[in-house]
Amino acid sequence: MANARGVFISFEGIDGSGKSTQARAMAEALKGQGHKVCLTREPGGSPGAEEIRRLLVEGDPGRWSPETEILLFTAARRDHLERLIAPALAAGEVVICDRFADSTRIYQGTARADLRPMVDQLHDLMIGTEPDLTLILDMDADAALERGLARASGEDRFEDMGQDFQRRLAAGFRALALDAPARCRLIDGSGAEDHVSARVQAAVSAYLS
Repeated sequence: MANARGVFISFEGIDGSGKSTQARAMAEALKGQGHKVCLTREPGGSPGAEEIRRLLVEGDPGRWSPETEILLFTAARRDHLERLIAPALAAGEVVICDRFADSTRIYQGTARADLRPMVDQLHDLMIGTEPDLTLILDMDADAALERGLARASGEDRFEDMGQDFQRRLAAGFRALALDAPARCRLIDGSGAEDHVSARVQAAVSAYLS
């Protein structure tokens, strides 16, 4: 059920899974239904967090250790939460976020290194907020990586970590969906974009009803 403070929905998935496209589509659909919607992303979403984003998603794959990445992501997330997410929720808006803490749990806490306890401790200390609903876009890791690299966005640092890394990510997100079934919905991200959108909208509608 939606709550009085607004609703916080996150989209998660591996690079190239289509989550950004689906987050935008869901935001437009909810606006069309009369909801006030705040569409945002991580890392980023606030001016300070956007500056940190460039440090994280650009450059050589070995630029940062997993431990340093966790600190950078947490700093960006704290600024994002303070300046955008918390005020929007307090105003009763639907916040749709392209990635949130689950990405750090899986990327740095699971796929890059065995650091999940560190991620969770920092999250509890500095963030203390979870989405109400998390939609995990699931698709073949090799196909997603090909799609992600084809964008040539310049923000390819994690894609450049290779296929094995993407496969570990995919497995991590599937495990997360099993570990947190009350919050997470695993969405088949394969097939035509409109078919995926229909699956996403069905999951969101079921939650909001």
